[in-house]
Amino acid sequence: MDSILKFVEESFVEKKDFPEFGAGDTITVYYEIKEGQKTRTQFFRGVVIQRRGTGSTETFTIRKMSGTVGVERIFPVNLPALKKIEVNKRGKVRRSRIFYFRELTGKKARIKEKK
Repeated sequence: MDSILKFVEESFVEKKDFPEFGAGDTITVYYEIKEGQKTRTQFFRGVVIQRRGTGSTETFTIRKMSGTVGVERIFPVNLPALKKIEVNKRGKVRRSRIFYFRELTGKKARIKEKK
């Protein structure tokens, strides 16, 4: 069963060339939105909280603050609407999933940058 899934993933799912990023990194994701006949590109900039899954089912979660409200968005890596991913800052964290980041506010919500 696994070999069939791997075959289908390799042959039908197109691989996109995105930069390497992980938890703690601040990234900007550009994705396309269709509104009727028109399409426009929108971006979402925030801190990566986690990467989950492997292969074609891999996803990553980004969190940003919009005013005083935290907004999280989950993006599949193989989403056809994804246009570009930019890594703005490399964060220095010791975990692969930084859910504790949700409770932090103010200056404590900063992540140190890798040198």
